[in-house]
Amino acid sequence: MESSSDPSKQLRDSVTERKRKGPPFKFLVPLVYAPVLPLVRLSLRHKPVLRDRLFTLVLAGAFAHGFYLVTDIYDAESK
Repeated sequence: MESSSDPSKQLRDSVTERKRKGPPFKFLVPLVYAPVLPLVRLSLRHKPVLRDRLFTLVLAGAFAHGFYLVTDIYDAESK
């Protein structure tokens, strides 16, 4: 039987609590790239090749980030 006065367990619990108190930055990333998509389309109107490549790159990054979040959630649920 494990005693509740184990200092290493208390330290682990306090470190875990500290990690959870911060904002979930991985969920706030869309607030950065969502406004970038229309800005790319509007600001690079006269350079269609660069506009399309940059738009595709940002969109691919958005999909990759979404895929990362979904697989991270499924991984956490399977444990």
